[in-house]
Amino acid sequence: MLTRLRHLRRDERGMAFVYVGLGFMGFLAATTLAIDVGMFMTARTQAQNSADSGALAGAVALYYNSYTDRSPSGPAVQSGMNTARANQVMRAVPSVGTADVTFPLGPTGLDNRVQVTVYRTGPRNNAIPTLIGYLFGVSNVDITATAIAEVSPADTETCVLPFTVPDRWQENSAPPFDVDTSIFNQGTDVYIPAGQSGATGYDAVRDKGVQLLLKSNNDNRTAPSFYNPLALPGSTGASDYRDAIGGCNTARFTIGDLLTSEPGNMVGPTSQGMNDLVDLDPGAYWEPSPGCNCVRNSNPNFSISPRIRPLPLYNPEFYETGKHNGRNADLKVGNWLGFFVERMNGNEVVGRIIPIAGLASTGAPPTGAFAAVIRLVQ
Repeated sequence: MLTRLRHLRRDERGMAFVYVGLGFMGFLAATTLAIDVGMFMTARTQAQNSADSGALAGAVALYYNSYTDRSPSGPAVQSGMNTARANQVMRAVPSVGTADVTFPLGPTGLDNRVQVTVYRTGPRNNAIPTLIGYLFGVSNVDITATAIAEVSPADTETCVLPFTVPDRWQENSAPPFDVDTSIFNQGTDVYIPAGQSGATGYDAVRDKGVQLLLKSNNDNRTAPSFYNPLALPGSTGASDYRDAIGGCNTARFTIGDLLTSEPGNMVGPTSQGMNDLVDLDPGAYWEPSPGCNCVRNSNPNFSISPRIRPLPLYNPEFYETGKHNGRNADLKVGNWLGFFVERMNGNEVVGRIIPIAGLASTGAPPTGAFAAVIRLVQ
């Protein structure tokens, strides 16, 4: 019997099964851990998507709804929070409170940023549970993500309305500046373009909701209410001019570009084009109440009403100097204006100033530009 036991002790047959069994156990553990790791990586990506969308939504609301209301109940905070929550993380709503939407300063000191942080963590009682990690003492994992979006100046626009009005100036002749009665007087009134300290132009926050009644400029006066028709690239006359109002001429213009006047009386084509434009979204109207000061009842098929268009603003100083010196190209883009077309009043175009998105050229867009581009910066 003793001999038999000694033989069994030295017998190595069947050891391969032991190693195979241990190997399968290790392989199973590694595979299951890989599932956990993959799940956490997916959760991290989804959390970042949630934070990104929340930050962008907050920046959009900051620019379009209210740049000054940054309270917990304000549109920027509420939009950022609700949009982030709408993007689930591993089939669960992430934790995002009003305190998780903040407004850090940019590197230049501007308060044009929105930061959103989302949580699936233990302290928020919504950590990500593990599948096999609990066997190793890890029952859940914390996931957080942060994103920052900013409202940046934009200097370029497309689908512009084919007429232009002067940019706002410092009214010294008969102050204060009035969109209905002011007339630019060279040598007395002062215009400082975007990009320079003390720029005098229209401002998307200060001037939002101001109503403009635009009339054809038949006497070459530089006044906020007088528009000059433009010949956009590819335009060959009144028909193309009308189409550019009711549709979209895709030519791009940047602050500083020279503009070409459309010869002839364009009152009729302007009225016809405006009617075409209003017919695209006939139910939209301007709500002037303090809680809105915005467009209401736009067709839900449009993310932005087609009746909101970029309007070129020309440099009044350049224009006046050109008139006096006989220069051919006497219109130059000084800035942009978001313009919601309300209606035609006889031959007058009635509309409201409204914030508008734009594009950034390869150079640095000038500070003080009216239009903005919403972008993620972190």
